Amino acid sequence: MRVLITGMGGELGTRLAQMLETRSDVEEIVGVDIEPPRRRLRRSTFHRIDVRHRERLVDFVTDLAPTVVAHYGIYEPDSRLGARDAAEATESCTLGALGAAARTGKLERLVVRSAIAVYGRGRGRPVVPDESVIPAPTTPYGRTCLDVEAEAVALSYRHGIPVVALREAPVVGSHVPSPLGRLLRLPAVPVPAFSDPAFSLLHQDDAARAWVAALTSDVEGPFNIVGSGAVSPWQVVRLGNRIPIPVAGPAWALARTFAELAGAPVPPQVVELMCKGRAADGSRARAELGLGELTSTRDVCVELYEWATVTQLPVSQVVA
Repeated sequence: MRVLITGMGGELGTRLAQMLETRSDVEEIVGVDIEPPRRRLRRSTFHRIDVRHRERLVDFVTDLAPTVVAHYGIYEPDSRLGARDAAEATESCTLGALGAAARTGKLERLVVRSAIAVYGRGRGRPVVPDESVIPAPTTPYGRTCLDVEAEAVALSYRHGIPVVALREAPVVGSHVPSPLGRLLRLPAVPVPAFSDPAFSLLHQDDAARAWVAALTSDVEGPFNIVGSGAVSPWQVVRLGNRIPIPVAGPAWALARTFAELAGAPVPPQVVELMCKGRAADGSRARAELGLGELTSTRDVCVELYEWATVTQLPVSQVVA
């Protein structure tokens, strides 16, 4: 396997590379992203390319001719890039990298990042959808993920390439760049005033394990990747000893402004999650990808609020 990882510079792409490095059946691991990884990689090769420069990206992927592509280059708004830059980078990376890899004739498998946001939270939509539910996204990020899935499926039809779409619950953690994680770590967190909807989260190591399984097995189609159980905004705020700020209706616009001033932009998919919840049925992934029981959503929240303690060292005395 000669694996190309788009979006390797992010925390999740880097973790995937680290797990693939331990496998003897993976011959070569090459990554591309806007920014370099911040963790040590032993045998992976990284190339810093602004994926919005599509011609350069296409030339690079064509020369590499990967046999497997792990398309992590879907940039969530206000995660590592602002909303406009994230949409531009995602579109360019998807069309450039996937199209170039398919045209080489060497591509044997494609796994793309998606999100359970593709199911939407419109009126009458199931609260815990499985993969048989027709996607109907109600946020820009959900629509972006569905567009990526559609492009991958189109390549599958044209070139006969097996495609897997991993629809992930939000991945948060103390080191994961996530707009939801930044919001929940604020000293005071806006929460819905008249409801307390449930949502599920995903641990970064579980996400990486799912990717390794999808890349090295013969499964196809969409898979929901979600942690076990669920929490609600009020429960998370109490768990993190934060101050809840009840918000309703138009006041969410004001809450988003204050959160952004505090360094935590709140894109539409996060507002939707806080107000309407977001969960999915992950039983198919656990069974067919052999994932077993994933880290519970509550434990993911506990880890989110864990901070390393700071030990003050005594000032050394100068010996005359």
